[in-house]
Amino acid sequence: MSDMPMITISGVNKFYGIYKALTDVTLDIASGEFFSLLGPSGCGKTTLLRSIAGFETPSSGDIRIDGQSMIGVPPNRRPTNMVFQSYAIFPHLNVEENVSYGLKRLKLGAVEEHRRVGDALDQVRLGHLGKRRGHELSGGQRQRVALARSLVLRPKVLLLDEPLSALDKKLREEMQSELRALQKAVGITFVLVTHDQYEALALSDRIAVMFGGRITQVATPKELYQHPLSRMTADFLGGMNFLSGKVAEKVGDILSVETERFGQLRLAAAACGGRPGDRITLGIRPERLRLLWDGEHADHELQGRVMDRAYFGETTHLSVRVDGLERPLSMIETNTYGADDLPIGASIRLAYDPEAFVALADDEAEDRIRKIG
Repeated sequence: MSDMPMITISGVNKFYGIYKALTDVTLDIASGEFFSLLGPSGCGKTTLLRSIAGFETPSSGDIRIDGQSMIGVPPNRRPTNMVFQSYAIFPHLNVEENVSYGLKRLKLGAVEEHRRVGDALDQVRLGHLGKRRGHELSGGQRQRVALARSLVLRPKVLLLDEPLSALDKKLREEMQSELRALQKAVGITFVLVTHDQYEALALSDRIAVMFGGRITQVATPKELYQHPLSRMTADFLGGMNFLSGKVAEKVGDILSVETERFGQLRLAAAACGGRPGDRITLGIRPERLRLLWDGEHADHELQGRVMDRAYFGETTHLSVRVDGLERPLSMIETNTYGADDLPIGASIRLAYDPEAFVALADDEAEDRIRKIG
């Protein structure tokens, strides 16, 4: 992956009448990067992807691909190709004809066209199905044909609009692995739109989280999950326990925060901007809490009572009431030692790591977060 941006988005705004779909979006995407735009429905991620592709025109701002401005450049003249959610496979054509469809305008000649189609089908492991008709393909095979049809044109950027959303869970997970391996093999920039946080975490080099037409944070999957800047981002990216704390002291970028039941915690201030006396929101992931069994002890532990549980095969999700906290804590525990057999109402001890807490900005601090991200 190169340090030079393949895509540079500068101050892009998009209006539909009085509705503002994108607000001052500024972003660099590196050459060879697998980049995801993540957010709930209506956040602007598809509008941004379509603006990169040329199917939408920004109301203001600039989009540059490989150093060249794309403003006024039609989709078919851009060094991009797009895989749509529906795949748009022609059912009356066979696999080879579907893949070669976009090559016709290039007038490459039969030999070169046949070679390119063969290479593209081999990349997606469909070389043996070249003569099969579009309507005879499974969902996973249609998805691979759509990828091959885009890759055969050798774009600098491949744009993917929720390409796995129509697949069942098992096939979707298999295709995620294949998609990541394919991106590494071809080495071009992939930009994925998804509302599935786990898909984004599994596939991406970096992720931009979007809410209300704005980018609220850009980070690697690990950084985004472990150190979200806002409560809104933390809540969207998997489970999170939230609690309130009062800032006792701030030294540089480190806060000392007084909490109920968890004592005084030392946290990086991040984007919350807390000052002594302020009340701030803290978060800790459910998997960072751990059950203590008989004979086990920890430097930091609490007493609680099981309020509810949900069995998920290898793990059990517990809801635990702790006196002094406004709401129950969520925990995720592996079933190795019998967490799945804990009865409702059981008294338990849980351990926590003070360093696992993060300080979070309130949702209304989104503008400040966006500048940091």
